[in-house]
Amino acid sequence: MRYIFSILFFIGVGGSLIAQPINASTYGTKIDLAELATESNDYYNALKYYMEAYEDRKDKDLIPLIADNHYKLRDYKKAENYYGRLFRKRRGKAVEVSPDIRYKYARVLKINGKYDEAIEQLKYVISNSQDAQLKELAEYELNGAEYAKIVRPVPRLTVENAGNKVNSSFSEYSAYLVGEGNEMYFSGFDRNKVIILDGEEQDYHAKIFKVNKKDEKWGKPKALGEKINRPGFHTANVTFSPDGQRMYFTRQLIEGNEVSESKIYYSQATGDGEFGGANELGGTNGEWLAKHPAIGELFNKEVIFFVSDMPGGQGGMDLWYATHKGNGIYGDPVNMGPKINTPADEVTPFYRDGTMYFSSTGHPGIGGMDIFNTVWNGSVWSEPKNMGLGYNSRWDDTYFMIDKEGYNGTILSNREGGKSTHGKTCCDDIYQFNISKVEVDVIVGTFNLETKEPLKGANVQLFERVNGTLVPVDEQSDPNGNAYNFPLLLNKSYVSIATARGFYPDTSEYINTVGITASKKLESRLRLKPIPPPPPAPEYETVEISINEPIRMNNIYYDYDDDKILPDAEIDLNTIMGWMTKYPEMKVELSSHTDSRGRDAYNLGLSQRRAESAKAWLVARNVDGARITAKGYGETQILNRCTNAVKCSDEEHRFNRRTEFKILEGPQTIEIKKTEKRLRVQEPKVIEKPKPAPKKRKKKKRRRRN
Repeated sequence: MRYIFSILFFIGVGGSLIAQPINASTYGTKIDLAELATESNDYYNALKYYMEAYEDRKDKDLIPLIADNHYKLRDYKKAENYYGRLFRKRRGKAVEVSPDIRYKYARVLKINGKYDEAIEQLKYVISNSQDAQLKELAEYELNGAEYAKIVRPVPRLTVENAGNKVNSSFSEYSAYLVGEGNEMYFSGFDRNKVIILDGEEQDYHAKIFKVNKKDEKWGKPKALGEKINRPGFHTANVTFSPDGQRMYFTRQLIEGNEVSESKIYYSQATGDGEFGGANELGGTNGEWLAKHPAIGELFNKEVIFFVSDMPGGQGGMDLWYATHKGNGIYGDPVNMGPKINTPADEVTPFYRDGTMYFSSTGHPGIGGMDIFNTVWNGSVWSEPKNMGLGYNSRWDDTYFMIDKEGYNGTILSNREGGKSTHGKTCCDDIYQFNISKVEVDVIVGTFNLETKEPLKGANVQLFERVNGTLVPVDEQSDPNGNAYNFPLLLNKSYVSIATARGFYPDTSEYINTVGITASKKLESRLRLKPIPPPPPAPEYETVEISINEPIRMNNIYYDYDDDKILPDAEIDLNTIMGWMTKYPEMKVELSSHTDSRGRDAYNLGLSQRRAESAKAWLVARNVDGARITAKGYGETQILNRCTNAVKCSDEEHRFNRRTEFKILEGPQTIEIKKTEKRLRVQEPKVIEKPKPAPKKRKKKKRRRRN
């Protein structure tokens, strides 16, 4: 009997994948196999068979099942695609989608960074669901999506993947730094391919590994011996007592892809850098799952925090604690209460100096599972606080751990950029974080270029320059001030851009922190030029337009082989900006075209850059980029005779180097100046690029016969 065993994240927060692949020939057989795999929580093969069945018959009833399995496998982009299909109109009518599917769709949208769309779905669930618990979970997600829209990166925090030596394509778990941070314990599989069991005994279980760092790079991990990694068990969730003399971990069993048993063990250091035999912990284990141990202190006594689904909790996986009585014995577990625990899951606690860190899907978060902290004041815990962007991402972030100094630590995350067996975000990697001890800030001041006076109320954005691309870092605005303080990371290059109503934007020179070794404050001054007051308001007339019909602006042209916005073009772009402001429901496409000179593929790319330039001009002036689609058409739509191989002047070619726009959504009529003659609302006559004429075959001359 052959099994495909694809373990993703059961030790952490989810389930494993075990399947028995069978040759499936008929639609009914594939459905039966998919349902059988679903019963075993084998999402990998359930998805496989549902997809094959869907390809056979295009049965729309299979779409939510396919979406659910993508969701469970944490392939969020594909999950969004299939959930989204459920909302497509059928025969012109909207389709009713259940609140529980809307909730999962909203979570996927939120994880994919589509917060406004997620908020819309969550509000629907809250208003229409009859399930009180589902409505409560939707409230958490709604608060999280709204928080995600405004959260800023944590200052001076750097987060980096720990590298391929320790990270495999499967998930890693519970990384823990010891000593000076040059030694790390973690759990994983040390594999990069799907595990195939063919009936023979194979060691496919998760183990605890130890790895050392040399010259700032991790070496090759080594699995601990069988005293810790007992054969036949998945060993994980490794942590240590504050003095490093006791190691705590879990051993787990799986039946039918369900974690059937998870118990906490400990091992005492032997004095030679090794640990002795494992002992089952007394007090925390029972007829329930017990995992994710963490040693802490409450009421001046040692306690163990851990995660369990035992009765008496708030729902899902909860955080509990038990007081140490000595010799590996702990008292009765105590639930940490509704301030910490929610009806969703709280997992992976870590305690350091009066602060407990944990991950949750219940408290308002940026992504799927976020890291939070709560502070013990001697009698009660504070309200959990989200750790912020950097520690948390749009995906799942767990197993927070920080060293004694408080500057270095580890987290586990399936954020994009790591290694994964299935899709891009199925599996967790170890990430290391560092908080810079050297504090470098830049104070950006905004001033009126003409009067030299401070300019209050400007909006200042900070960008990091990465390989020639500007990546947004932070944004600030103060209606009563003109000075903005931004914390910076070392060995980086930044640019700041200021915008203000009634002023042209201004951009700073590069702000560099390369080579800085001591705390320092930098200064940057941005001087914004006032925009001249507009002429008296002209008379307007109403013009009827059609959705998706091109509108040609006569002044948005470009120099040959260039995508820069010319001064003349700003006249028309200001006109478009005015319409976008006047009609907030308007969504448009900016389409750019080239002349016929040059290669087709190059022109297509050039036109796309031109369209993006026009869009960027508008976005820099506070037009919402989500309302603008930039599209390049290359030389596929020539307006005059200047097609390939036709000799034309540069002025004639320039006529084709243009940007048009069409209204995709919004008003059926718009107001324009009566004296405005540059606007053409009728579709221009387009000379399509001619196809090469077929070659004429030469006729052979016939000889006359006398």
